[in-house]
Amino acid sequence: MSHVREFKPLAVAVMVISDTRSEADDVSGKVLVERLEKTGHFLHDKQIVPDDIYQIRSVASQWIANPEIDVILTTGGTGVTGRDGTPEAVQPLLDKVLDGFGEVFRMISYQTIKTSTIQSRAIAGVANGTYIFCLPGSSGACRTAWDSLIKDQLDYRTRPCNLVQLMPRLKES
Repeated sequence: MSHVREFKPLAVAVMVISDTRSEADDVSGKVLVERLEKTGHFLHDKQIVPDDIYQIRSVASQWIANPEIDVILTTGGTGVTGRDGTPEAVQPLLDKVLDGFGEVFRMISYQTIKTSTIQSRAIAGVANGTYIFCLPGSSGACRTAWDSLIKDQLDYRTRPCNLVQLMPRLKES
């Protein structure tokens, strides 16, 4: 009996939250797409959405309701300025919050950006069996989050445990 696990590719949707970015100058979304595809997952959809909690919530809700989408990655809108509203848009949609994601992300980020990490309100959770990760808008933050946290948790082969192995049980009641 083999204990080797096979990689399970996931369908990922990427939302770039910005009032100013276009597909031509979006760096952070491209970083996430490049990394998820390089890892073996596939891009199901990508959209650029304005910094508006109702527009963010609308797109996220559609993706959460789509049984073909396993993971949603957002980039942008996690800061503290007046237009930053990603956590406020997404958190009401979550069935469960993964508090450890934001905590560990800020801990890892501290190594690079020191106390500036307190400005990040990165969050993650699960809604209707879909994992959601809300990342800051900088490409560096997206690289840090993917390379140091998300990539391994979305890899079924990661031991001792990972988020993929929990997917069949996410909708249990």
